[in-house]
Order: sequence, then C-alpha cells, then structure tokens
Amino acid sequence: MAVAVLLVLRALGLGDLLTGVPALRGLRRAYPDHRLLLATPPELAGLALATGAVDQVVPARGLAPLTGPAGPDVAVNLHGRGPESHRLLRALRPRRLVAFRSAEAGHAEGPAWRPGEYEVARWCRMLAAHGIPSDPADLALPPPPTTRPGHVVVHPGAAHPRRRWPAERFAAVARGLAEAGGDVVVTGSAAEEELAGRVAGAADLPADAVLAGRTDAGELAGIVAGARLVVCGDTGVAHLASAFGTPSVLLFGPVSPAEWGPPPGRPAHVVLWHGPGTDDGTGAVDPALRTITVAEVLEAAAGLLGGRTQPAAPSMPTAR
Repeated sequence: MAVAVLLVLRALGLGDLLTGVPALRGLRRAYPDHRLLLATPPELAGLALATGAVDQVVPARGLAPLTGPAGPDVAVNLHGRGPESHRLLRALRPRRLVAFRSAEAGHAEGPAWRPGEYEVARWCRMLAAHGIPSDPADLALPPPPTTRPGHVVVHPGAAHPRRRWPAERFAAVARGLAEAGGDVVVTGSAAEEELAGRVAGAADLPADAVLAGRTDAGELAGIVAGARLVVCGDTGVAHLASAFGTPSVLLFGPVSPAEWGPPPGRPAHVVLWHGPGTDDGTGAVDPALRTITVAEVLEAAAGLLGGRTQPAAPSMPTAR
C-alpha cells in the first residue's frame, strides 16, 4: 500500500526554517503515518532532517514551480499568505490544503493573516485553526555530531543592508572580545567573505579566524552550537543560537524583535533594539540600528560570557 504524503512548503532561508520548527513538529505528530516532505532549499536539508519531523527534502526556492510529488494527501503552506504560494501547492492537486485564508487564491478556509505577528506563533496559530496543535516553544535542535567548542562568533552579515550594523563597529566588538581573551571567529556566507575579511582585518584577527564562505549550513550550525557567545544582527545565525541555547547578543532594526526575535523568557539571548527606524529609500543601514553602540554590545557580551544556558536536547521521533 502506498504511503500517504504530507507536503510542506517553506522554500525560504535559514531563519525561516528554524522559526517553522514548532509547526513542522506539530504536523509530524498530527500525521504520524504520513511521509512528511519539506519543500525548502537543498542546502538546508541537514538541518531540516535534524528537526526529527521531516522525512525528505524536496529542493525548492522561493516561488519557483514545485517539482512534485503530484497528488499529495495533504499540502501545507508555511511559506506565505498567498495567493502565489497557495497556487503553487494547488497545482500539485492535493486532497487537502492547510493554509491561511486567501480570497485571491480562492481559498476560503483557515484564519486571516495578521501583520506584525511573531513569526513562530503565526504558523502555530494557522495550524491550530485547522485542528493541528503545536507548541511555539518547541524550537530546540539537538547539537550536531561535530561542533567547534569554546569560541566567540561574530557574524556581521544580513540579507538586507538595512539590517547590517556597520562593519567598523563589528570590528571594534571583535577586537574587544579578542582582547578579553575570546577565540573570535567571523562567519558569513560566500557572498560575505569580503565583509568578514574587513571586520577581521580591522580587529587584527588572524586570517584563519575568517570562516565566511568556508562552511555549509551544517558546519555553521556546529560552530554556533559549540560557541561561548554569538554576536549578530537579525539573521539566520540568531535563530541557530536560539535553537542550540547558545548565548547571543542580537542587534535588531528595523524589524521589531517582537516579530523575529528569540522566544521570550530566554536570558541567554540579549536583544538590543532602539525602536523602529525610518526608511529613507537609500537602502542604508536602519537609523535606529545605527544608534546601538559598541559599548552596549560589549557590556551585554560581558554579562553573558560568565555562563551558558543550554536547553536539553529535544526527544524526537526518528524520521521515516
């Protein structure tokens, strides 16, 4: 007998995958006999499987047409509110579509989208409206098999320039942490190698401290999981720190941490946010983010380096 298929669409970035973990685990529990396929970028496959909820990754990016499989028993839209993402899943002819309500897509079921909602809670609420419970606090990932312990991570990049704190300030923070005895490494994507190199050079760090462009998603996860501290902006690395309980200083702006920050009640994560800025149309760093000072970041870092709070690794079913 053919195994029923549950296809979930979340073809976005690292932070999007990690904020969707509670919803994925809720779906796993609700459909224990289905094969759960996650449509997401292939470089995130290792982390997706580590959630214990996903059986297989279907390579997908953004709103590009999905390659299948056709006719899933259930299709779940954890990607967006529609209509484009709804139509992508409808094209596969699922028996049931679990999604937000979208008049444009002709989908009348499900709750309404709420602008500004906390990203983790958003998808749990959507599933609850369809009778599928999930726990927004169920974010922890088990540590990767290989970690690099004892270092301090400085991650200066972000997908959008408005969310990138100035490089020279990251360099000043990296220098201060190194002078305090930290083994500082600078992480980033391949596209951020030049930025990471500038930060490390200005901080007088050795060349081998630059890890940008030298790690895949799984290796980056191991670096964050073993770190004493992470300093970064509103980006996927911040969500890795939340997933592994790694102490972190997170620099937010212009988006509020109430939407994309760590879960409440986590003293291991210090969020610095000076309120919403104003968009001058130039794409430059958010003015409110710019008002966060090096001294603030170093003070928050010093407060966290005295100890580490690591949540227990979750007990998860074995993926089938």
